[in-house]
Amino acid sequence: MGIKSIPLTRLETDLRKTLDECADSGETFVVELPNDRLVAIHSLEPDDEDSLVDDLLASNSDFQALVTKSRAGARKPFPVEE
Repeated sequence: MGIKSIPLTRLETDLRKTLDECADSGETFVVELPNDRLVAIHSLEPDDEDSLVDDLLASNSDFQALVTKSRAGARKPFPVEE
């Protein structure tokens, strides 16, 4: 599995295509955000045993508060490009 760096503008330009490429290739995409910040996008298979969220919910009060706040807020749908 490789790692590919992409600029934020690529993700903004064609979100669905970029996410599909990430999922299909198995590569981790590192998105270069303004102010020298980075965020990683990594695909997961439906049967993958990824316990990170469960571990964070069980042990991290800051993460628990963030999830509670998120659940209480209004949901904004992802834009769908056709």
